[in-house]
Amino acid sequence: MKMTTEEAFVKTLQAHGIEDAFGIIGSAFMPISDNFPKAGIRFWDVAHECNGGYMADGYTRTSGKMAMIIAQNGPGITNFVTCVKTAYWNHTPMLLVTPQAANKTIGQGGFQEVEQMALFKDMVAYQEEVRDPSRICEVLNRVITKAHRLSGPAQINIPRDYWTQVIDIDLPAIVNFERPSGGEEAIAAAAALLSSAKFPVILNGAGVVLAGAIPDSAALAERLDAPVACNYQHNDAFPGSHPLSVGPLGYNGSKAAMKLIAQADVVLALGTRLNPFSTLPGYGMEYWPKDAKLIQVDINADRIGLTKKVAVGIVGDAGKVARGILAQLTPHAGEHGRADRKALIAQTKSAWAQELTSLDHEQDDPGTDWNERARTARPDWMSPRMAWRAITSALPKEAIISSDIGNNCAIGNAYPSFEEGRKYLAPGLFGPCGYGFPSIVGAKIANPDVPVVGFAGDGAFGISMNEMVAIGRDEWPPITMVIFRNYQWGAEKRNTTLWYADNFVGTELDMKVSYAKIADACGLKGVQVSTMDGLTAALKQALKDQAAGTTTFIEAVLNQELGEPFRRDAMKKPVEVAGISADDMHGQKRV
Repeated sequence: MKMTTEEAFVKTLQAHGIEDAFGIIGSAFMPISDNFPKAGIRFWDVAHECNGGYMADGYTRTSGKMAMIIAQNGPGITNFVTCVKTAYWNHTPMLLVTPQAANKTIGQGGFQEVEQMALFKDMVAYQEEVRDPSRICEVLNRVITKAHRLSGPAQINIPRDYWTQVIDIDLPAIVNFERPSGGEEAIAAAAALLSSAKFPVILNGAGVVLAGAIPDSAALAERLDAPVACNYQHNDAFPGSHPLSVGPLGYNGSKAAMKLIAQADVVLALGTRLNPFSTLPGYGMEYWPKDAKLIQVDINADRIGLTKKVAVGIVGDAGKVARGILAQLTPHAGEHGRADRKALIAQTKSAWAQELTSLDHEQDDPGTDWNERARTARPDWMSPRMAWRAITSALPKEAIISSDIGNNCAIGNAYPSFEEGRKYLAPGLFGPCGYGFPSIVGAKIANPDVPVVGFAGDGAFGISMNEMVAIGRDEWPPITMVIFRNYQWGAEKRNTTLWYADNFVGTELDMKVSYAKIADACGLKGVQVSTMDGLTAALKQALKDQAAGTTTFIEAVLNQELGEPFRRDAMKKPVEVAGISADDMHGQKRV
């Protein structure tokens, strides 16, 4: 069948059901974008390409539908690097379209030229370049299929002079692969370990959410009466109201989860790669059970045994594996100490809930007093934990939320719980600042009838705040954004208080800036609050306004208390040997 290359490209997108694209318009892909309205594809033109990628991440993680990101060749494409790597570690299927400088000039250092395949080699799960116009459908079909199968971003690189050519081809067939259910021997071995376990614990990761396997993990947990913890930044991987739910592990997570998994003799790590950061000590506890038998389940065999010693490794879909293990448990599985275990779970959860409710302030390390000074300096302003309690009391259970990287957002890791998956967006283990705002916009685009709330510290928000000039247009859906305003880069400042004697280099933000006023200037609604009651009331009103079509930015002014540092494991006190003096500075000659 004869068609143009751009028609072939768009028809392939339609065959895969890709309805939404994010980016900034450019001449290198105008032949295909010109067809988007006719094809039923929406193009969300953002203020910065990186934010478009975060929007696509939030869109897919909350809906399960793949999106496309696309931009002008060269500098437009280089702006995708951070968001694509974020999607990679978030295991988000994503189509990255990179129009390339023309074949006839590439290598000459022409306008907007860069080696785009080399640029994304370490950023994507799969990449391929179109070698001939007649292969454009074949390659695009394979790239989309690979993105789904590998659960990550995949790149198609297309020389821009391949557009507007007439080709005679057949559209490719779409072949979907069934996810593996784990090997027979591995499933049997895992079932045997769990059947004889005295204190089994289940750790749910992103794979449980992606596979829709929460009911399967719940059935297995109930059969064993095993506590279920969620991996770091995956609070939505198990229902918070379930009696066996003990909260998230990892940085500023749940003490209940940490105390209970520390007692495990068998751990089922379901759909998690066990990133080393996600199991670092927390609250001074070395909680990972080094002597426990570990069953690790992951769709990607390369992730199994990468960070922890594994007794049984299972390559498979989290839901299928959970069902397979459940079917092979012995009649007496879970019976050893069942009553005592259930009582301990309830007691430990209750104690942590009471402690979390009573926490108002951050503690100083011995020899430091920053948090005490911060409270004294601004006694009328909320602490971060007060803010999170105020937020929790106003959030509807059905809400989708996003969280950024940073100290105030990290303090909130222990607070949100969810009744279903695909409700919690966090930057993941690549850890970029600026994720919280654009990702919640993408979530709202994919879920227009669900309330959404994004969270970001003021430093991180500054990285993506340019989208305030984009989202107020009529076709964009309303969102609610909470900005924790403490006028500092908190995570770095906490490091400085602990290891660099309060030598605050680059940690302070401009106190004259008002994000609420910027929101007003952009035609949106800006609100500033500094009390718990004020924050709760503002958030409730903002959610009402969101339902009525209004976007609100809540600037929550906090005192400058700082929580736990991100990386106690990676920091140490500096030692002066040669010494540094400004007298040694030499002036430069102008070139």
